[in-house]
Amino acid sequence: MALKSTIFKAELSVADIGRGYYRDHVLTVARHPSETDERMMVRLLAFALHADDALTFGRGLSTEDEPDVWRRDLTGAIEQWIDVGLPDEREVRKACGRAHEVHVLAYGGRAVDLWWQGARAKLEPQDRLAVTEVPIEASRALAQLANRSMRLQFTIEDGHVFVLKAGPSFELIAENDMGESVLATPAISEGLLIYRTQGNVVAVAGEAKP
Repeated sequence: MALKSTIFKAELSVADIGRGYYRDHVLTVARHPSETDERMMVRLLAFALHADDALTFGRGLSTEDEPDVWRRDLTGAIEQWIDVGLPDEREVRKACGRAHEVHVLAYGGRAVDLWWQGARAKLEPQDRLAVTEVPIEASRALAQLANRSMRLQFTIEDGHVFVLKAGPSFELIAENDMGESVLATPAISEGLLIYRTQGNVVAVAGEAKP
């Protein structure tokens, strides 16, 4: 008997200062039996970074002709195609022919470097493509936030993305030297605060008051 997807509920409060975008999103996330918490949470991160009322999740890992997250206009044309992980470069190039923008949030530590080495020659010329590396510390920290019912706050301003689980206070917990990002797009780090720059990442956590 085939295993069913596990259903998660997520309430995201997104404040993207630069875009002037302030919305609450109540999401139902279906986690495929073969999907990890880590991958699911990177999908949620992708949604928050590109939040829009028209943004939706694809049908999942078993559906090859849909991305993890996408946005379509009223005619069905694909405005944004967003994948997470290490997708096949042939599928990424195909997506570049179908969508106005294609984004990949790559994660997996050393595997990202190996993937990029093999795909770079064919993907780098794609002017519709942006690739962002999510360091392994960040994706694993995000995975720790996975819960069947989640409430997360995202504040994005001047290249800084604050991700809070709960509570009004902040605590600096890490600062990491990211080095060079995969492409000329921002880098992301450490689950609770995500500071996107080309060179450095600062992490901040939210802590609930007793």
